[in-house]
Amino acid sequence: MKLNDADKAMPDGAEGPAVAAAMDLLVRYGQALDAEVLCDVRNVAGTMTQPSPAKAHLVQEGGWQKAYAVLNLDSDGDFTIPDMKVPTCQLQQSFGPDAEGVAPYPKELVALQSDAEAFYSRKGVNILATCTPYQVGNIPVRGEHLARMESSAVVYANSVVGARTNCEGTASTGAASLTGRIPCWGNHRTENRIGTHHVDVRTPVAGPRGMLGYFAGGLVQEERPVVTGALAQPDLLDLKHFGAAAASSGGAEIYHLPGITPEAPSLEATFGGRRIPEAVPYGERERRAVYEDLNSQGTSPDVDFVLLGCPHASLDQVRDTAWLLEGRRLNTGTQLWLMVPRALRTTADRNGWTQTIERAGGRVLTDSCPAMSRSAPPGTKVFATDSAKQAHYLPTILGIEAWCGTLADCIDAAVTGIWKGDLR
Repeated sequence: MKLNDADKAMPDGAEGPAVAAAMDLLVRYGQALDAEVLCDVRNVAGTMTQPSPAKAHLVQEGGWQKAYAVLNLDSDGDFTIPDMKVPTCQLQQSFGPDAEGVAPYPKELVALQSDAEAFYSRKGVNILATCTPYQVGNIPVRGEHLARMESSAVVYANSVVGARTNCEGTASTGAASLTGRIPCWGNHRTENRIGTHHVDVRTPVAGPRGMLGYFAGGLVQEERPVVTGALAQPDLLDLKHFGAAAASSGGAEIYHLPGITPEAPSLEATFGGRRIPEAVPYGERERRAVYEDLNSQGTSPDVDFVLLGCPHASLDQVRDTAWLLEGRRLNTGTQLWLMVPRALRTTADRNGWTQTIERAGGRVLTDSCPAMSRSAPPGTKVFATDSAKQAHYLPTILGIEAWCGTLADCIDAAVTGIWKGDLR
């Protein structure tokens, strides 16, 4: 790799042993990727505070310094972790104190996470604790290079904002936080951001949010869809769910909507002047097939758990949930959890939406989700969700059945205990 003078000085200890270990990791990482250079990053989103038995052992052995060295720098060195060199935030983590008595999650791990938050916040890590940092203040600018974990946060940053990041890991983001550098490959390079597939929408985009994204991700896998056709002006929720679903059914990290997303001023531009490929239709038949696929893991109509907020719910989703639950009560055998960023929970409280949801018997929880914490209400057999991403992952993670529908379908299931949803 071609390193600049500052890069070369870091492995030699110019900025201390932790930074030396970080740069050593990035060079090895870059070489494995055949990256020629490193690029500057000034916005990192990773994970430091997420508890686990392995992390608990490391903390017991050598404190949080040791845990960061091993897990975030791939190093066995015993050294002091300096302050983060560039702005860094913590993504979603495990359940916190507000889930005590609700989620069956070990108290000792909640305490471990709280201790981690105190340590890392002193090191300059912003504990946003959400998979949607763009909803709570971490909004990069177009063209800015990032080092970011979490597939739905990555695809949103690349597509909706026009920033540049690959889907990084715990170690590469940990190293980027201390160096402000990341290998310049993949989505950091313009030639790797142009479209590869053309999806032509020929039917109204209705039903559970994310269905079109689920179709597009399954089609392109790790490549880049360009979507045109019968599209209404999308809002934040549409774009959030589209990207999250495309990153779940495939591995999409960027998509283009000509005339809407920043790197798509026209259909021709999204393909970089190359021949526009033949369009793959998304019509009523394809829409129905996606819906049936998402609901193929549900057999019993008896719903004992409703999960909303994946990716973490926006204020509009919290408001709409409250409105749908106003004056109603959940079925006695059904629980409802709405997952939100903690920063938005405060606003939801202030608007009275949290109280409305809780009067109905639901709970508004922060920081995590059942997939991240591998925790659902005890005895859960069948859950319902408005998230294509959770319908895709949670049955495998927790071994439970899934139904996927609209928010209204999910609220109806929470109140009646019966799944009645269908594609409309």
